[in-house]
Amino acid sequence: MGEQFFKLIATDGTARRGEIATPHGTFQTPAFMPVGTTGAVKALTAEHLEECGAEIILGNTYHLYLRPGPKIVKSQGGLARFTGWNKPTLTDSGGYQVFSMRDISHITDEGVEFKSHLDGSRHLFTPHKVIEIEHDLGADIIMSLDQCVPYPAEKQLASTGVWRTFEWAKASLPLHGRLNEENKTTIRLFGILQGSVYKDLRTQSAQEIVSFDFDGYAIGGLSVGESKIEMEEILAHTMQYLPDDKPRYFMGVGYPEDILMAVSYGVDMFDCVLPTRNARTGNVFTSEGQLTYRNADYADDDRPLDPNCDCQVCRRYSRAYIRHLYNQSEITGMVLATYHSTYFYQNLMRNIRRAIEEERFGAFRKDFLDRYCGRNL
Repeated sequence: MGEQFFKLIATDGTARRGEIATPHGTFQTPAFMPVGTTGAVKALTAEHLEECGAEIILGNTYHLYLRPGPKIVKSQGGLARFTGWNKPTLTDSGGYQVFSMRDISHITDEGVEFKSHLDGSRHLFTPHKVIEIEHDLGADIIMSLDQCVPYPAEKQLASTGVWRTFEWAKASLPLHGRLNEENKTTIRLFGILQGSVYKDLRTQSAQEIVSFDFDGYAIGGLSVGESKIEMEEILAHTMQYLPDDKPRYFMGVGYPEDILMAVSYGVDMFDCVLPTRNARTGNVFTSEGQLTYRNADYADDDRPLDPNCDCQVCRRYSRAYIRHLYNQSEITGMVLATYHSTYFYQNLMRNIRRAIEEERFGAFRKDFLDRYCGRNL
């Protein structure tokens, strides 16, 4: 498919530094993708994202399908052009939204039937339907439909999720290839691994999905309520089955300590609503841990959100001012807090990449966590 998709640049132990080439540009890995659920990262413009250093953003297939609809996005030149981002994009499969809205959805072997949270209308997502929607959206990287099970889950339910995810992945590939050929596109399709916290099911899922030779592989069904110890054990177990020459994406993982842990096992891509959602509700991430800036303690605090941050917000605005804006429900406060947290995450990823290149990732991880949460690794 032309230019090499994934290029490995450096390694430090099992941590790795690479880059991924797409029709809308190349992005560096390990990468954190801000979540633009409906085609926008809430409270930020494309210019803000560029200033923060983001190189790829994620769109939500479920929400974009409902509004404005994939045909409109396609008519506007695809997701990157429609949003004014004009850089790499990734769309999920909608599987997690089904998981998170179980009260209005029903899963069968055919796919997922759900009621719109907007107007109650009924819809059916099949493996083929999701691929068609994602091709219309025109993201650079798309995901096959999967079944994410809750935690805790009985093993039989988790096993069914593995089987359905496998069958849906198998059904997705031929249509994906045909649409790429017909439309003369180079959209990349990732397969998703499931299996809850059962190692034998994770092994089965990894071996089955890897056998299809997707463009990349995503680890799903974690960070849904299990302990951090369980998450790390399952991730470590699963990574041994993933090929070295394909990108590895850990879905929905967003705490800095979890990102650092996953990078140490060789994960390349991450996404999560955590930094932007928390920022809008009064909490930001800083080099010294999370800061709940809405608290009364900061009413007359003239320090920046993070004294060690050089983002535009920290160079100009105080905690007291941003807290004041939040308490007045002034949207500017959400913008400033979201900008900082987005910059913080992109800066973390830049520092991670540099540390891997210089073969000092272990020391960087320890120093960061010592300052961030006093954790001694």
